[in-house]
Amino acid sequence: MKLIREELSNTNFLVEEKDGKKKYFIEGVFMQADLKNRNGRRYPKSVMETEVKRYTTENIDKNRAFGELGHPDGPTINLERVSHMITELSMDGSNVMGRAKIMETPNGKIVKNLMDEGATLGVSSRGMGSLKQGKDGSSEVQGDFYLATAADIVADPSAPDAFVNGIMENKEWVWDSGLIKEVNIEGYKKDIKNASMNSLEEAKLKAFNDFLGKL
Repeated sequence: MKLIREELSNTNFLVEEKDGKKKYFIEGVFMQADLKNRNGRRYPKSVMETEVKRYTTENIDKNRAFGELGHPDGPTINLERVSHMITELSMDGSNVMGRAKIMETPNGKIVKNLMDEGATLGVSSRGMGSLKQGKDGSSEVQGDFYLATAADIVADPSAPDAFVNGIMENKEWVWDSGLIKEVNIEGYKKDIKNASMNSLEEAKLKAFNDFLGKL
């Protein structure tokens, strides 16, 4: 069985405000069946339906359907990196529609800051399964497919810019017992300020990835 990830960027990241308090959500298409995706893989609808049902019963219904920020290395959910809880998952034709709430964890707070700064984010499903060559050249996911999480939150190219804008404005990004690790932030600021125009984008991306790697 292989670790399988699929990214989608057509999900909605929403902020709802009630009584002066903001709540943050993701909703939209989390996965798709019966089509060859950009990774060259195809998920038969029957396989997807079975796994969505199992995932809902074993995880969502028991309030343990978590997702992480970034690209974890394996199928196991690391509770220290959790940023959100998936609350709904269902089939709508060939689309798997989902909804998740952003949590008050350290990584959840980072997602909220990214959203407030205007970053465009996406979701990435993560699972395990066997692949078989299909007639159209696609790799068809087999019936042993196991969904680890319906949605990790991943960055598109706008996220490093939003992160950099935030640290330059002294936004609170990293929480260590409730306090920002100021020494790390100052280092990022120095690297970005000293970068040439040609290497500025690379410096932003390096700072963002280094930041995520230290969470």
